[in-house]
Amino acid sequence: MDILIKILQFILSFSLLVIIHEFGHFLFARLFKTRVEKFYLFFNPWFSLFKFKKGGTEYGIGWIPFGGYVKIAGMIDESMDTDQMKQPVQPYEFRAKPAWQRLLIMVGGVLMNILLAVFIYIGMSYTWGKTYLDNKDVKYGYVYNDLAREMGFRNGDKIVDIDGEAVEDAGAIWQTIVIDQAKTVTVDRDGQRVRIDIPEEAIAQLLKSPDFATVRIPFVVGETVAGDPAAQAGLLAGDTLVSFNGESMRYFDQYRQAFETYASDTVTLGVMRDSAGITRLITLPVKVSEKGTIGVYPVSPASLLALSTHRYNFWQAIPAGIQRTGSEISSYAKQIKLMFTPKTEAYKSLGGVIAIGNIFPNYWSWEQFWRITAFLSVVLAVMNILPIPALDGGHVLFLLVEVITGRRPSDKFLERAQLFGIIILFALLIYANGNDIYRFFIK
Repeated sequence: MDILIKILQFILSFSLLVIIHEFGHFLFARLFKTRVEKFYLFFNPWFSLFKFKKGGTEYGIGWIPFGGYVKIAGMIDESMDTDQMKQPVQPYEFRAKPAWQRLLIMVGGVLMNILLAVFIYIGMSYTWGKTYLDNKDVKYGYVYNDLAREMGFRNGDKIVDIDGEAVEDAGAIWQTIVIDQAKTVTVDRDGQRVRIDIPEEAIAQLLKSPDFATVRIPFVVGETVAGDPAAQAGLLAGDTLVSFNGESMRYFDQYRQAFETYASDTVTLGVMRDSAGITRLITLPVKVSEKGTIGVYPVSPASLLALSTHRYNFWQAIPAGIQRTGSEISSYAKQIKLMFTPKTEAYKSLGGVIAIGNIFPNYWSWEQFWRITAFLSVVLAVMNILPIPALDGGHVLFLLVEVITGRRPSDKFLERAQLFGIIILFALLIYANGNDIYRFFIK
């Protein structure tokens, strides 16, 4: 059932994004009295799952669940309808329109995706506000992975700033370091300021380490697994672990490492327990499994650390939504730049349909659904405006050349460029989805 919920969210979001994008092209084409022959969700070689015709346009749903398209008369597009281009130019065709109108028709899809993201972020700001963990409220510091510790970070370090800029959202630390290719991070270590340099060559490794820094928390029991050592020993939800084999120990990451060290042994845990309003210290012997676990889940960081929520009224939500859209566009554009920087090896993290679908949760949440949909709308806008033939950005590039030089590229050149772009896109699709297959089914 969980996977079905994930798939349903993906299909619903993807369909909305494609329809909105193609509607942008459709809207400007109709505005400039350009004939739109087809408007399709998904592709339909040979046959369509559903179709009808109205106002000279065929609307339908294809059977290949990837993308969608509008077929505009007199335009060299992915349909590669070269026969039409050999006919005399008609006043209702794309090629008959002035360059500025053709330019607006081509950027219409991107504009609509950006507007969709703006509207979603405005709605989210007004409805839910912005809830986040403020970096200044991470009172126990962070736990760092092996890569971070090799760079000089130590568990418990509190991050003060990145490249001299204070960090507000604790959840954005990894992204800020990687996407902005940070040079230095200043941490508070036991009251002392320590500056840690981020080597340029480390960015490639950091891209594979989203667990670079996680919030450190005391070990408070959230749930025990029935039949496992913790439950058998008598550990209860709400218990706080304070010592290990007689030695003071406070944090969950310390216990996890200790349990791995003492796999298959029996250890003594000091536990603070509240009972009838009285807190008392008890000791419990617990048998550690061969895997170095005792069958207990800690409470979430959100229950131990204060979350900050910024509420917006309707008029405040508008600039907040616009600002968030701009921030997401800037961030994703930087990620694209990383993809084309070989030394970062960011291209190895490129994902396809499975990776995109996997970002949706396996439970239904409108807040999560709209957040992911807005983000994907930004992704679709940025990707489509790239100056690659077969993408909107490729058409825009040729139109800008025409506007600047006053000379229109020949139909033969545009046909070859379109074919070249299609080959590039198919290669990228094969590579991205091949990465998915390797990551999720082979690795």
